[in-house]
Amino acid sequence: MKHKKILQKLSALAGILLMSVSGSLTAFASDASASGEVSTGGAILSTFILPMIVLVFLYLLMIRPQQKQEKETRAMQENLQPGDEIITRGGIVGLVLRVDDNTKTVLIETGSNHVKLRVVQEAIVKNMTAEETAAAEKAKEQKNKSGISLAKPKDE
Repeated sequence: MKHKKILQKLSALAGILLMSVSGSLTAFASDASASGEVSTGGAILSTFILPMIVLVFLYLLMIRPQQKQEKETRAMQENLQPGDEIITRGGIVGLVLRVDDNTKTVLIETGSNHVKLRVVQEAIVKNMTAEETAAAEKAKEQKNKSGISLAKPKDE
């Protein structure tokens, strides 16, 4: 929700910017034509190209990365397994006990007194187990690439 509000504000700001730039380009083109030069084709072309460039820029830097992040989060939420340690949007850390695909809920256990909570999958923002596994695999891969062993040499 927060990202949508920010995106709406930025798109409104981009619209204002586009209108002001296209207005100044039109004024520039009218000044050039008043001085005897014919440049209406260039003014029309620049009026359409500049907004397109700004829109492509906004898409590549804001919308596309946000869509990619949402897709990864959805995939993580759908691939939860019992035994995964997760963090909810509210900051609750727990261990997944059961995943119910029909109702899209997850039963988690949290705390030393084994409190069980049922939360919706959309409320889960991080799977700590998957991140730790990925980090360990990345470290192992880097170790294999470098050829450096961190193990102690055996005494002969």
